Amino acid sequence: MKLSLENEKRISSTKLVVTVGIFSAIAFVLQLLVPYKVSGFLDIEISDLPPLILSLAYGPLYGVLAEFIKNLLHCLVTSTGFVGELANFTINGVLCLVSGLVYKYHKSFKGAIVALLCGVAAMVIAGAFANRFIMLPLYMQGADSKTYIDIILTIIVPFNIARGLILSLITCLVYKKVSKVIK
Repeated sequence: MKLSLENEKRISSTKLVVTVGIFSAIAFVLQLLVPYKVSGFLDIEISDLPPLILSLAYGPLYGVLAEFIKNLLHCLVTSTGFVGELANFTINGVLCLVSGLVYKYHKSFKGAIVALLCGVAAMVIAGAFANRFIMLPLYMQGADSKTYIDIILTIIVPFNIARGLILSLITCLVYKKVSKVIK
């Protein structure tokens, strides 16, 4: 009996590692297929969908890990000097972390909606702070504080709200079907 439980745990953990790897690879490929840039530096993409699905299916750690792997892979083909990948990981890692944590304790369709909305709110706040104190100063060295705030309030916050809501809607539409396959 004990041997059987150990084998089941090993198989289960192996399956989870493979699933995280596959979802990270899918996210990376989706990140390469950027259809549209906003304001020259914000990408409309759906590469955060696989990590978000992992966060709901297996917990926030796995979604954040997939975000990390996706952005680490993207560093190999980037032209942003890693600032874009840091921004992507920070902001979308928060989305996965918060959404996964809330859903972990409220596993229902209503719980998923609340979890995703909490994740979007946290992502927008994290994005505003990360852009104010890290990303924009790295991209726009020497700009004044008012310029940073104007960009954050007029471009970054609305963009992150829209992108987060779109990702959440797509997640709500596909999560149940995908979770049945990966669990």
